[in-house]
Amino acid sequence: MAQNSWPSPAYNARAVTDSEFEAMASRWSDDGVYGTPGSARVVTEGTGLNVLVRHDMRASVRGHHWTSGPTSSTLPVGTNVSGQTRIDRVVLRLDRSTWTVRAVISPGTPGSGPPALTQDTGDTGLYEIPLAEVTVLSGAAAVSVTRTELYVGSRVRPCTSTTRNPVPAQGEICYEIDTGRLRLWTGSTWTLVHRPQTSTSIDSPVSSWTNSGASVAERRGDSVTLRLGNFERNSSLAAASDSRLPVLIPVDYRHPTLNHFAPVYISGVRIGNLTIYPNNHADRAGQVWLTQHPDMTAADSVLATTISWTV
Repeated sequence: MAQNSWPSPAYNARAVTDSEFEAMASRWSDDGVYGTPGSARVVTEGTGLNVLVRHDMRASVRGHHWTSGPTSSTLPVGTNVSGQTRIDRVVLRLDRSTWTVRAVISPGTPGSGPPALTQDTGDTGLYEIPLAEVTVLSGAAAVSVTRTELYVGSRVRPCTSTTRNPVPAQGEICYEIDTGRLRLWTGSTWTLVHRPQTSTSIDSPVSSWTNSGASVAERRGDSVTLRLGNFERNSSLAAASDSRLPVLIPVDYRHPTLNHFAPVYISGVRIGNLTIYPNNHADRAGQVWLTQHPDMTAADSVLATTISWTV
């Protein structure tokens, strides 16, 4: 089959059919209403067996733009005398026989859930996206509406940690190429969705201890694992005194508010306890201290277990 592209002066003198337009435009935008679930409802209850489609709404269905117009419109709902509750759908429907998109009611079957969406592909048929569900009780003179709008999504935008979109849309996702982090704009802040696994040395020498093995912190998502080295005491330490160990946990690896505790083994088959301080501690943020222990002399060692927490 020969290659082709459109629109192009080399193809049908730039004329594009409706089906060719759909094939071209359907991926320009996700299917859905323009807005967020915090926007006004597209469909609301009307008087009696009617629903209202709100004015000035816009949407995209398979690349075809839809607007509800400057005034609200009314859609009649069929009566229900079946003896069972019926749930209809209000959908935006692309009808390829006319190549128009309209808000219409897709009737349900009494006693069943809402009807399935029709999403035909190709050059013929219907393609629907949801706007609302309409509950019609048997013998009802009025209806209730549950909103189910599908909204157009935001594409993932590449950026750096200092060049995120200054005016983001709610639900927008960006990927920071300098940090490898994926962030989501909630409407008020950029929330971290994903971060790459990282591992870093946390050795930070102090004069009273010698570290005879590297200490490492590893972060996977929101989980931090701390592997401490073997620490050898350089001078005596009384049981009543705390002592800072020769490590410092980086800010991104610290718990924001909570202390964490872990047992340690001390020379002579003895036990002690570590305190790992959170990021909000006034004096010891990110530090690890030996806070419970027996009397120790020079050359005594401290060996810690692996410690984990979430941040």
